[in-house]
Amino acid sequence: MIPTHFERSAEKNLIEPNESELIGRAQAGDAEAFAALARSYERRLLLLALHYCRDRHDAEDLSQEVWLKAFRAIKSFRGESSFYTWLRQITINTFLNERRAPAATGGARVVELDAWEAARRDGGAAQEAAAYQPARRARGVEESLDQQFLVARVLDALGDLTPQQRLIFLLKHQEGMTYEEISDAIGCSAGTTKKALFRAVLKLRERLGVPAAGAATCKPLPVRKSC
Repeated sequence: MIPTHFERSAEKNLIEPNESELIGRAQAGDAEAFAALARSYERRLLLLALHYCRDRHDAEDLSQEVWLKAFRAIKSFRGESSFYTWLRQITINTFLNERRAPAATGGARVVELDAWEAARRDGGAAQEAAAYQPARRARGVEESLDQQFLVARVLDALGDLTPQQRLIFLLKHQEGMTYEEISDAIGCSAGTTKKALFRAVLKLRERLGVPAAGAATCKPLPVRKSC
C-alpha cells in the first residue's frame, strides 16, 4: 500500500530535539546536517511530487529544486511551524511556479515506486513471520494487488484534473490539510478551494464510474473554477 494521509498531530508538534539540533547546524552552514534533515523527508516530498507530476523524472527534478531552495533558505526557518510544514510550503510554491504538465504514463511509475516503498517498510521480521502463514500471506498479496489496482486507477484519473485541482486534491486527501491551510498555502480563498476540490471530486467520480451522490466528500487516497 502507499501512504494515504499523514497524522495531523505530527504536523503540529514542535521541532524534535535532535531535529532542532540538525536545523541549527544546517543554518550554521553544516551541509551534512542538512543532508540528514533531507533524508528524513525526501521520500515523503518525492511521493507528493510524483502524485502531482505523474512522471518520475519531472518529480525528481522538482524535488531537487525544492531541496536546493530549502538549502538556500534554511536560515530563514524560525520554527514557527514544523520543519516539514515549512518544506511543504516551498514544495507547493515550486509546483505552482513550474505548472508541469502531467505525463500520460506517470501513474504506473508512481505505483511502482509506492510498491517498492511498501515492500521496504513492511519487510524484515514481517516477511519472515508471513512465511509460516501461507494462507494469510496469500490473502495479503491479493489485498495488496487489489489496493495497487485501485491506486493505479485513482492516480490515472488524476490526469483528468487541472494542475491546480490536482494539487488541492492531494493537499486535502494525501496531506490531510484543512481548507483554510490549503487556502493559505496556495493563495486562494477557502470558498475557491472548496469549489476546486468539489469539481475535482466530480471529475474523479465520473472517470472512475462512481455515483455522483455525496460527491462533495471523498475518502483519503489509499496512498488534491481553478484557483
